[in-house]
Amino acid sequence: MTLSQLRSFLTVARLGTVKAAARALEVSEPAVSGAVGALRRELGDSLYVRTGGVIELTPGGRRLASAASSILNLEDQARRAISEADVEKATLRVAATSPFAEFAAGPLLSVFRRRHQDIEVELQVARREEFAALLANRIVDITLGAPAIDREDVPAMITEPFLRYGLIVVSAPGHTLASSKGLAPAALVSTPWLLGPFEDERSTDTGAFLARQSIAPRRTRAYPNSAAALAQVASGRGVTLAIAHTVRDELERGALVELDVRGTPISGLWFVSTLREELRTPSAETLRRFVTMPEATRAMLTRGGGVPAERFVHMGTRWS
Repeated sequence: MTLSQLRSFLTVARLGTVKAAARALEVSEPAVSGAVGALRRELGDSLYVRTGGVIELTPGGRRLASAASSILNLEDQARRAISEADVEKATLRVAATSPFAEFAAGPLLSVFRRRHQDIEVELQVARREEFAALLANRIVDITLGAPAIDREDVPAMITEPFLRYGLIVVSAPGHTLASSKGLAPAALVSTPWLLGPFEDERSTDTGAFLARQSIAPRRTRAYPNSAAALAQVASGRGVTLAIAHTVRDELERGALVELDVRGTPISGLWFVSTLREELRTPSAETLRRFVTMPEATRAMLTRGGGVPAERFVHMGTRWS
């Protein structure tokens, strides 16, 4: 059993497919399959099975995931202990899409800063279309959320997925469609859609969904942040597509309900983008590696740890 095999297994479990894991680890799909296969043979356990296209860990797989997480965290701590030196604090400039900034950046960067106290982090919110120029002009060092769009006039960028999430349609419990089963997306065309900033743009998951259903812009209303949109949804003024794990508490206490819409949940991925290796800063490389670690995944999936609205709607927030 090797660290590489454990890392391959955890990445497959986190991203849901061998193909996605291979891209994230920058290796071939056979290399990932071989590493997981070696673990299966050595441990005598299938570790995971596929059910309806989704990976489900076996009991042994869950135990291995927990142990592997601890082992790889110790490996990272050992590497940092060896490489630590008395250096001036570096500044890491991060751009993130609005949903990522609101729901994941807070816990992610808080944990990152605790582990890397020699790095100051500045966070700003930007649209996906702005990512490439921000990286090329060295305005930011790294982007999180949507993938950066390649452009011929900027240096080659590296874009990698690091976390899968699901989007669900939610409404207030008293909404007229709340008790309906197997709703066709077309049934939502006449319903008001309440959205966070930029979510009506086709480059976003929500905007692409609305475009596919031919939902007219006049049926949508944008709010300064997703929390404000969700509050209006909970009051019965419309529906929205929400990141499933971020509304878990509201669903459990009955403030929101998930509508049974065919084709949902919609699977999405968060990406990290940087300039190519020889051009990226050491602090950007440190965060790029960190976002794939189990500790970072746990932090981002923790509900209620996002950036308060008053912090992320302004450019240049310093994270310390």
